[in-house]
Amino acid sequence: MTSTDKPYLIGHYTPAVDEITATELTVEGSLPPELTGRLIRNSHNPKPGVTPTHWFKGSGMVHGIRLREGRAEWYRNRWVRTPALDGAPYMTEQGPDLTASPAGTHVIEHAGRLLALCEANLPFELTRDLDTVGAHDFDGKLRGAMTAHPKTDPVTGELHFFGSSPFPPYLMYYVADAEGHLTHSAEVPGATASLKHDFAVTRHHVVFVEGTVTFDPGEHSGIPYGWNDAQPARIGVMPRGPQGAAKIRWFSVEPGNMLHAANAYEDAEGRIVLEGPTVDREGFQLSWNWWVGAPGRGTEPNTRSYNRRWVIDLAAGSVEEQIIDDLAVEFPTLNEDFLGAEHRYQYAVSFPDQHGYGGYGIVKYDRTTGARRVHRAGDARLPSEAVFVPAAGATREDDGYLLTVVSDLKQDASQLLVLDASGLDRIATVHLPRRVTGGIHGSWIPDTGLDTSDS
Repeated sequence: MTSTDKPYLIGHYTPAVDEITATELTVEGSLPPELTGRLIRNSHNPKPGVTPTHWFKGSGMVHGIRLREGRAEWYRNRWVRTPALDGAPYMTEQGPDLTASPAGTHVIEHAGRLLALCEANLPFELTRDLDTVGAHDFDGKLRGAMTAHPKTDPVTGELHFFGSSPFPPYLMYYVADAEGHLTHSAEVPGATASLKHDFAVTRHHVVFVEGTVTFDPGEHSGIPYGWNDAQPARIGVMPRGPQGAAKIRWFSVEPGNMLHAANAYEDAEGRIVLEGPTVDREGFQLSWNWWVGAPGRGTEPNTRSYNRRWVIDLAAGSVEEQIIDDLAVEFPTLNEDFLGAEHRYQYAVSFPDQHGYGGYGIVKYDRTTGARRVHRAGDARLPSEAVFVPAAGATREDDGYLLTVVSDLKQDASQLLVLDASGLDRIATVHLPRRVTGGIHGSWIPDTGLDTSDS
């Protein structure tokens, strides 16, 4: 199989072949002045001539767009320079090299540091101009992997995260304070080798999800996981706090796999409500075959992915669950001021289903009315995860903007779209100097999060 047979190396996912910097970008419409900061997106982008065995094994490349007071000052893209970029193996005679990271899944800011993330490795710190500083291990206190989906508590500023492994200890939980110091770590009892990509944090609990995908030593793509009917699907609910791990409770749920959590919270009755897109066995296999470039794959990187809700009654020891929408979606987001609390609105990217019906778009769900609104991206136009940014003086949950980078195959170009998060109308378009590779996750980082005195 040649590299052109790999779906993650063609079309929207064709890798960029170089690093560029462009300044004073063209803007249509009017950029709100409070959008002063950086949108930074991550993507799997192997170097020219390299064909990774799995989409997730492609080296990370970050794409940054600098906005300031109504102007789009620059775009730049940079590979995350980890040992893996130059071919260093993850497994060595001494065990896994946690610095040999693709670093291509996500990028966040915490305590003034930009961190590029990949769940099997240490995070990699970047400068505000996206150059690589190096692996970050929280002053030597982090000795294992870090999830690509940490959660920042909007009340305390703490960063909650975990490390998952196919070997004991299967699950470690960590907390870093608002200043970036690791203050808590604990092994979570009862966990298994099930794949754990994301999790959720409520005001009082941490919620882990173990799906029907688990360690598979016979999988040779470099990502040793696969669907296994013998692996029970479960949700683990752990009280927050120093002694929480010892009090975790595991609840059985229907078979399936959730990659990304939209949010979780305690409702008025004290039950925990968790939502996120999930796949069944067929959806997982079609998606996995896309990720590895095998026959029998779906046309999209995620197939049969539908939003699901679990309601966990801690007092009764029961779980109710249901599929709450029939639109194929992934990459759920929300106004992160509501992370861990009951929220009304959440957003996602819509994809064509396994039959090619539907299309790409940005979706807004109103969880109070049940309404669904879609901003259609247009023919051959793939939007990225929609990042919510609050408006100045916001009074409502959806007072703000959605930032999404669109890959346009027909024009061989990309634009940053700024949408009104309330009605999904387009407010502004920033024309980028190249077509940006279809990527995974990213963050809006306001200037208050970084030292930006001279850039």
